[in-house]
Amino acid sequence: MKQGKTNAMRILDKEKIAYTMLTYATDDGKIDGIAVAQKIGREESVVYKTLISQGTSKSYYVFVIPVEAELDLKKAAKAVGEKKIEMIPVKEITKVSGYIRGGCSPVGMKKLFPTVIDQRAQSLETIIVSGGNIGVQIEMAAEGLLQATKGSLADVSAI
Repeated sequence: MKQGKTNAMRILDKEKIAYTMLTYATDDGKIDGIAVAQKIGREESVVYKTLISQGTSKSYYVFVIPVEAELDLKKAAKAVGEKKIEMIPVKEITKVSGYIRGGCSPVGMKKLFPTVIDQRAQSLETIIVSGGNIGVQIEMAAEGLLQATKGSLADVSAI
C-alpha cells in the first residue's frame, strides 16, 4: 500500500527528527492499538496511543500512553496541574486535533497542546505512535517525540 507523507511526517522532516514509517492493512476494520501492534509485528509495550483530554480550566491536553494501558485520570490531572481532567468525546477529536479517530498523531495537531508521554517510553529504544492517518504508524526515539511535541514525561497510565 503506497502511503504519502502525512502532516506529522512533514513536521518531523522539517525538525530533522528521524523516524520510520510503518503501514498496516485496515480493510478488516481493526484499528485499535492492540490490533495495530499485531499487524506491524511489534510488542504492545512499544506501541503508544494518543489521547486528548480537557481539564477543568477548559484547556486541552494530549497524553501518549502504551496501547495496553488506560489513562489514569488522577495522575494525568496532577501531571498537567489541573484539578480534574476528562477524555473529550470521540466526535470532538477531529475538531480539536485535525485528525480522525484511529489516525490521531501527537505530532502536528491543529495547535500545540501540552503533551505528556508516559514515563515508560524513556526506557525504550524507540516508540511507535500514529503517523496521522489510519493505516500509518511512525517509529522514533522517545526524545524525538518529546522534541516534536515539546512534551514532558510523567507517570500517567495504569496497566
